[in-house]
Amino acid sequence: MNTAILALEDGTIFEGLGFGAPAESQGEVVFNTSLTGYQEIFTDPSYAGQIVCLTNPQIGNYGTNDLDDEAKRPFIEGLLVREVSDASNWRSQQDADDYLKRHKIPASAEIDTRALVRRLRTKGALRGILSTMPGADPKDLIARAKLIPSMAGLDLATRVSTKQQYPWTEPMQPASPSELLKPVTEPTFNVVAYDFGIKRNILRCLAHVGAKLTVVPAGTSAEDVLAMNPDGVFLSNGPGDPEPLEFQARQISSLMGKVPMFGICLGHQIMGLALGGKTYKLKFGHRGGNHPVLNRQTNKVEITVQNHGFAVDPESLNQNQIELTHINLNDQTLEGFRHRDYPAFCVQYHPEGSPGPHDSQYLFDDFARMMREWKKA
Repeated sequence: MNTAILALEDGTIFEGLGFGAPAESQGEVVFNTSLTGYQEIFTDPSYAGQIVCLTNPQIGNYGTNDLDDEAKRPFIEGLLVREVSDASNWRSQQDADDYLKRHKIPASAEIDTRALVRRLRTKGALRGILSTMPGADPKDLIARAKLIPSMAGLDLATRVSTKQQYPWTEPMQPASPSELLKPVTEPTFNVVAYDFGIKRNILRCLAHVGAKLTVVPAGTSAEDVLAMNPDGVFLSNGPGDPEPLEFQARQISSLMGKVPMFGICLGHQIMGLALGGKTYKLKFGHRGGNHPVLNRQTNKVEITVQNHGFAVDPESLNQNQIELTHINLNDQTLEGFRHRDYPAFCVQYHPEGSPGPHDSQYLFDDFARMMREWKKA
């Protein structure tokens, strides 16, 4: 392994052992506290533009496989871990090191991930450059890290979105040959899914509750969506700052009340903007698999999977029109809302898990129920 250097905009240097590709990458440095699911993190389009530090010390021990990809390729810019392990799992097709090499992504092991995460929690997410190239100059890396564009103001969703619409019919996959899933509902609802950086397991969950899916580019107009005669519209997760997505917010505003809508993560933020709300950047974001969220409608706590660096300001929403349904119990940020008059709701977190707790998968059933009632009416 070569020496790997992580240079942060505040002048801090972290050295480790390089693995993955011999390359240099740049982006916003963030951390994720999940215990499993590193391959899903690699391939989540919401991580575009980010170098990810994983706090779980053992990464790579179950390898990688084609079924666990959440997109057609990884979207992380770089990876930071304490320890990288060899693969030992019956599902593994390739170890994590070779997987990252294949996709030309640099990574560093043997760095002090606890010290790095403490710095990010204290100072907030920082811009950085990760180099696994021989002879990298730390001072030069620091100087260039200061020139990296801030995540605030970046439209990354249209960059990662599909260029052409396509159908999706793949059902949910069992975790093992012995696991039995309830029967997949026959396709009942025509659903148009906006791709702002959509994860495959979200599409599987939608198909599982009876959605016949057409995935469309982020720039699709409301007129074109309505021409497909949908029973529902889904707004996906995705990377970057929601505020530059003014066109998308206008389209969602035009669709409001004309068709049932469900949004997740960036989709939640865009729905907030469409309803006249504002968003803001969190200090270091929410990324992990154990975030407690209070469902104010049931008064139950859900343990959720999260990956976002922006949030909707609840004070900016007209609460005569909008009910705040979910609240983060760690910092009281808004995690979900619904429209009081129109069939539209959204959450900031990821109910599909993939991997993680399944406490919130009922939301897909709620969407199916909403579409069914809308069709009857």
